[in-house]
Amino acid sequence: MKINLNPDWQTILSEEIAKLYFNDLITNVEEEYKNNVCFPPIDLIFSAFNHCTFQDIKVVIIGQDPYHGVGEANGLSFSVNDNIKIPPSLRNIYRELNTDFDSVFMPTSGNLESWAKQGVLLLNASLTVRKDTPNSHKHLKWNLFTDAVIQAISDKKENVVFLLWGAFAQKKGRKIDTTKHLVLESGHPSPMSANQGKWFGNKHFSKTNVFLKSKEIPEIKWL
Repeated sequence: MKINLNPDWQTILSEEIAKLYFNDLITNVEEEYKNNVCFPPIDLIFSAFNHCTFQDIKVVIIGQDPYHGVGEANGLSFSVNDNIKIPPSLRNIYRELNTDFDSVFMPTSGNLESWAKQGVLLLNASLTVRKDTPNSHKHLKWNLFTDAVIQAISDKKENVVFLLWGAFAQKKGRKIDTTKHLVLESGHPSPMSANQGKWFGNKHFSKTNVFLKSKEIPEIKWL
C-alpha cells in the first residue's frame, strides 16, 4: 500500500513512518482491505493530511474513526461524501454553527473539504474501519501514529486551536501544550451528548476565529 502523504507531512513524520510498528500497521491494513470491505477507500486513508498540509494547520478536530456505512467516509473526521445523508453528529455541528453565528445555514452536503483546505486538520484517531463495525480497527495501532501526529503539531507549531469534543478526544489531546495552543473542550456533537446539554452553546467556532484573529491568522470560513 502506497503511503501517499503530502511531502511536508512526509518530512515531519519521517521518523514515525520508519518505525517497525508503522510497517506492521500498514501490512495489517492491507490485509484488512484484502479480506474485508473497509472504509474509506484505500487511496483516501491519508486524505486529512493531503487536504491540509502541516504548514497550513490552524485548527485540529479529533474524531474517533471513519463512518462505517457504504459510500460515507472520505478520510476526514465528521465529513461524508457529497450526496450522502448528513449524519446526526454533523447535523448537530451545523446547528451549533447556525446558533454561534446567528445564521440560517442550510447545508445540502456533509463534505467538509472546504474546512480542510483552509487549514482545519480533520483527524480521526483510527484512519480506517471495517464496514458496519465501529472501532473495528482500533487494535491496529493507528492510535500510536495519530498520537505522534498530535504531538508533532503540539511541539512544532504555535497558535493552533484544538477542538476536543467528547471524552475520547479530550483523552487523546491530553498532552497538547496549552501554553502554545488554544484547547477548547465540550461534549460530543452526537445526539446522546447534545441532548444532555453538553454540546450546544459551546461557541467553539466563533471562539476559534476570535483567537486566530488575535494572532493575526486568517479566520476560518465555517459557513
